[in-house]
Amino acid sequence: MVPNWLKERYGVLRERFGDAPFSLEEAFEVLRERFQDERREINVVLSELRKGGLVQVDFDPQDARKRVYRLLSEREFIAQKLPLPQAPTRGEIERLLKSAADLIRTRVDYTFILILLFYKRICDKWAAEFEEEYRAALEEGLSKEEARSEAKKAVYHDFDIPEEFLWENIRKDPERIPENFSKAMKILAERNPDFRNIFESADFVQFAQSRENAEILRQLVELFSKVSLNIVASDILGDAYEWILRYFAPQKAKEGEVYTPREVIRLMVELLEPHPQESLYDPACGSGGMLIGAYEYLKNTYGKKEADTLFLFGQEANHKTLALARMNLYIHDIKNAHLELGDTLLYPKFQENGRLKTFDMVIANPPWNLDGYGEESLRKAEFSRERFSFGFPPNQSADWAWIQHMLASSKDRVAVVIDAGCLFRGGKEEAIRRGVVAADFLESVILLPEKLFYNTGAPGVVLLFRKHKADARKSRILFINASQEFEPHPEVKKLNRLGENNIRHIVEVFRAFREEEGFSRVVALGEIREKDYNLNVTMYVAPKNEIERVDITATWQELSGVERELAEVTGKIEEYLRALGYLRQ
Repeated sequence: MVPNWLKERYGVLRERFGDAPFSLEEAFEVLRERFQDERREINVVLSELRKGGLVQVDFDPQDARKRVYRLLSEREFIAQKLPLPQAPTRGEIERLLKSAADLIRTRVDYTFILILLFYKRICDKWAAEFEEEYRAALEEGLSKEEARSEAKKAVYHDFDIPEEFLWENIRKDPERIPENFSKAMKILAERNPDFRNIFESADFVQFAQSRENAEILRQLVELFSKVSLNIVASDILGDAYEWILRYFAPQKAKEGEVYTPREVIRLMVELLEPHPQESLYDPACGSGGMLIGAYEYLKNTYGKKEADTLFLFGQEANHKTLALARMNLYIHDIKNAHLELGDTLLYPKFQENGRLKTFDMVIANPPWNLDGYGEESLRKAEFSRERFSFGFPPNQSADWAWIQHMLASSKDRVAVVIDAGCLFRGGKEEAIRRGVVAADFLESVILLPEKLFYNTGAPGVVLLFRKHKADARKSRILFINASQEFEPHPEVKKLNRLGENNIRHIVEVFRAFREEEGFSRVVALGEIREKDYNLNVTMYVAPKNEIERVDITATWQELSGVERELAEVTGKIEEYLRALGYLRQ
């Protein structure tokens, strides 16, 4: 521990000489003027600074009998003397979140965990940015007060956060945590308009009206205070965020909120094959899973630098869900995304030169069988003719409205996961289906296994469209029956999931446009016309029935043994009954 008198003299010498070398005489002149130190005291000062590791001593290049001194910056001293803080491991972060999940159970909206995780991250990052700029300002010769003022400027930070609302400062006053968090959210919404809907998505005062919730909030704050989230890698923190979404997905599914399994997203992204500098759009982006999945695919395939060239766009109708998406993207360190709030089918937000904006790829898991978007509603929607050129869907299901919007928004490739019923339902949906298939936009139909989704046991299908098909694929559609491509879910009973090998098999067959008995088949449009444009996968490819081989001899022996045991047991029961007088001899 460096004593204050030595700190003061170090600061004065640093202010005068910076990184430049100086002699004992020069140090004496400076310290005598400031502190009235005597010459003999200068040797003590330099000796103590040397012991503390704050000064280096070298021979004077002009006179080898003399010494010159150079002060280390505080940053250099810290780097030499203090071990770097160890970032929490993935396991530690997961244990932290499990503790948070156990704390709230189902009594509290899980989004408060996500908001606190996000807020702790940005506060820890702000503090680290401040410390770095403060040290740099001191080294440039600014006074401590000037350096503090400089380091607080918004230009050095991702978020403009008043110092009083930093995490540690809010934590210092346990009795007023809800009130101070609410004030912080209001101020940050004003100062950071691009993230306004995040900070306006939670009311901590209302949340903590009950004493029980107030105590839960206090415990959550203390729980998150155990780790510094600034030094956690973005992929680990992003996985932690996704863990919370996945953990509470069964509960939210009961309320109609859909969570797309990340394995399904990965499958769809690999089928689309995004490339650097392309644009990708999700018209029903939810918490941002599809956008993040596409970014991660590029990052793993080409590296982060190339992934940052992927332009991401998304629209979401629910403002709280959009806030989750913004937080999710930030925590994953994805900054090249543009998200908008609004009803996509009625008011698409992405426009260009007075027309609907188009993207290289479109991907989505829109709400299945959404009602209320029949012809009467969609005729009044923006760009109605441009988007719904194949017709309007029935009022009870907007599946083909979403598909048409995605086709209109795409320059070439589209991937959508949707209810399998849209493949064969009649009426208005059949009319739209006829038009889309006849236009030769549909490239592949993939039937997924059942029980993949939290909110429905229905299997769902992935539809892949391409406006500019390769010649070998024109007038043909690849049907893939992947209903048996699954493994039991490791965490949720009664659910399945796509495993690594399942995804690889589906992707390989699609890319090769390959036929496999009982799994995939290439079908000409003529055959589909003959079947009235019914796209039900099982009409074109059914799984191979595995014939179970029966060993007749072994089976007969086993059956004979069972019969002998039954005869013995029956005989014993009869003996007991006779002994008790229930049967005559």
